[in-house]
Amino acid sequence: MSVRISTIFAAFCLLSPAAFAQDAPSDPQIAHIAYTAGVIDIEAANLAVKMSKNEDVVAFAKDMLRDHEAVNKQALDLVAKLKVTPEDNATSQSLTQAAAKERDALAKLDGAAFDKAYVENEIAYHKQVNGALETLLIPSAQNAELKDLLQTGLKLFQGHQQHAEHVATMLE
Repeated sequence: MSVRISTIFAAFCLLSPAAFAQDAPSDPQIAHIAYTAGVIDIEAANLAVKMSKNEDVVAFAKDMLRDHEAVNKQALDLVAKLKVTPEDNATSQSLTQAAAKERDALAKLDGAAFDKAYVENEIAYHKQVNGALETLLIPSAQNAELKDLLQTGLKLFQGHQQHAEHVATMLE
C-alpha cells in the first residue's frame, strides 16, 4: 500500500515549487494539471463504484464523481471562454502514469482490502492535490478567473480529504 501512495506522492512532488524553480507553470499548464488531477480522481471513483460493496465507500466515490466532474466541466467552460488551450506537460503526464499504476494495483484487490486501499489513496491524493493548489498552482495562476476556480476547487477538495478521513475511520 505504501508503495502505491508513494508513487502518487512522487508524482505530485513534481508539482513542488522546486520543480518549476526556473519558471512557474503557465496558466495553460496549470489548467491541464488541474484538469488531469480531476480526471484521475474521476477514474478512481468509477473503479470504486464498480468494485466496492461497502455502501459508505460507494457513496464517497459517487460524491467524488459528482464533484470532480462538475469542477472539470467548469474548467473546460472557462478555458473555452478564455480561448486558452490547456498545455500538456511533464507534470500532467507523470500524474497520469502514476495514477494508471495505482488503478491497476487497486483493481487487483477486492472486498475490505480494496476499500481500505482506495480510501487511503484518496486521503493521500487529496492532501497532495490540496498542497499543490495552495503552494504552487493558485499562486502561479495569472488569470483571475482561473485563480478563483482553483480556490473554489481547493475548498471543495479540502472537504473531500476530510470526508475520506471520516470514511477511513469507519473502515477500521
